[in-house]
Amino acid sequence: MEKLIIALIVVGILIGLVFFFAIFQFLNLWIQAYFSNASVGLFEIVAMRLRKVDVRQVVAARIRAVQAGLDISTNQIQTHYLAGGDIRRVISAMIAARGAKINLPWGVATAIDLAGRDIFEAVQTSVNPRVIDCPNPSGPRPTIDAVAKDGIQLKAKARVTVRTNLERLVGGATEETIIARVGQGIVSTIGSAHDHKMVLENPDDISKKVMASGLDAGTSFEILSIDIADIDVGDNIGAKLQADQANADKQRFQAEAEKRRALALATEQENKAKIEENKAKLVLAEAEVPQAIAEAFRKGNLGIMDYQRLRNMQADTAMRSSIAGDGGQSGSRSGL
Repeated sequence: MEKLIIALIVVGILIGLVFFFAIFQFLNLWIQAYFSNASVGLFEIVAMRLRKVDVRQVVAARIRAVQAGLDISTNQIQTHYLAGGDIRRVISAMIAARGAKINLPWGVATAIDLAGRDIFEAVQTSVNPRVIDCPNPSGPRPTIDAVAKDGIQLKAKARVTVRTNLERLVGGATEETIIARVGQGIVSTIGSAHDHKMVLENPDDISKKVMASGLDAGTSFEILSIDIADIDVGDNIGAKLQADQANADKQRFQAEAEKRRALALATEQENKAKIEENKAKLVLAEAEVPQAIAEAFRKGNLGIMDYQRLRNMQADTAMRSSIAGDGGQSGSRSGL
């Protein structure tokens, strides 16, 4: 009986020690929160442990928030923790925003964090504006190439100073959109210039026109300034295009001339064929004359005297043709 009592006492002591150490951990966190004026109930700490919440991280975040003057409850912090958010960066961002006098409610901060954006970096960018190179140095092109109306190519580089717009951070376009829009604006401005020298003389005109286009609409940033860092003269694209066009016109005209020559040759061959065809028809028609005369004799439409007159007329015509030819030669001889 005595051994059983001793065993029970030992077990009770062990249970008491385990309970004491467990309570001591909770009590330690409760004391830290209490003396930091960040009230966290002891049973609330136990409940967080049962919900598998990192109690130390939540209590530390609560203490930091209260010390910075932020009214954020323990329930809000552990809810964001259970949702998978980073409560340390959210609290740090809100403290930085309060110091910079930026309005950042708890709901907006947690929404930005759960959306996958770095809320602390966003607040830092709001306080300290960020410079974006345009085009991106890691991109396929080192410069933004555009052609003025006189055909001269200009190669430009720009630097865009932006700060984060916290209200548009969730759902807003990223810096890639800013780079693309600024590049588009530079190309459009240079392309509308009548002379590349005007662009080289006043590169700030590009910045003014691009800034006036409202390129930050729908993005997560607010553009503060656009500065042309470098602008160089490239190739004479206009001359190259004119040379290519002249070469293309030359080839087109040569093709058209060759087409007309082939058409003329084909027409000539067709005319020769028609001449031969008409000669053949003439021979056939002349061959039908004796047949017609014979038919006229048979039907009595032509008498012998008529035929004799026809022969005399043919002979007279032949003689006159011969005399006309000889007369021309004799006349030429007398002229000599």
